[in-house]
Amino acid sequence: MKKKSTITGIILAGGKSSRMGEDKGFLKLNGKTFMSSIIAALKPIVGEIIIVSNNSEYDVFNLKRVADSMEDSGPLAGLYSGLLHSETENNIVLSCDVPLISTSVLKKLLEGAPSEAEVIQFESEGKTMPLVAMYKKKCRHHFLKLLQTNERRLRFAIDQLDVKTITLDSELGKTVRNINTISELKDLKHEFKD
Repeated sequence: MKKKSTITGIILAGGKSSRMGEDKGFLKLNGKTFMSSIIAALKPIVGEIIIVSNNSEYDVFNLKRVADSMEDSGPLAGLYSGLLHSETENNIVLSCDVPLISTSVLKKLLEGAPSEAEVIQFESEGKTMPLVAMYKKKCRHHFLKLLQTNERRLRFAIDQLDVKTITLDSELGKTVRNINTISELKDLKHEFKD
């Protein structure tokens, strides 16, 4: 297991949230914002947390916040911005819409991670999760080249790297579920009432 000081947590919170209608990081589940739940999951395993967002309201969390270096260029630009400002080789990257994420699941990204893999991502129910993944800092060079040619597709970018994928069973898969719409949020809140 890697030392905490050698890992940075990067939370991408720069999206427009057009399907949700409001900033997803500030949505609440069980009285806690999505962002505070994600921070709590990261804290035990990372030395620093960086929030990538142009929204100064995230300063309430007292963490390093960096602006998207290329506005309106999607998660690939946010990922590039986070890696650019990270001071560690290993970086756990999370989108701000995974409120059920846990430290124990994130540890799976660190356990026995082969040093040659540039990206270690989860897969759940046949879907890869590039925004619940670990990235080497050097990936930023590849991402910048693509962004400079107006390529913004995250999966396209990752397909060109050395990637290891860890498959989660359906129970653990629930922890990496991202909440994108109001109906998904309602369903999630309903599950927690039962």
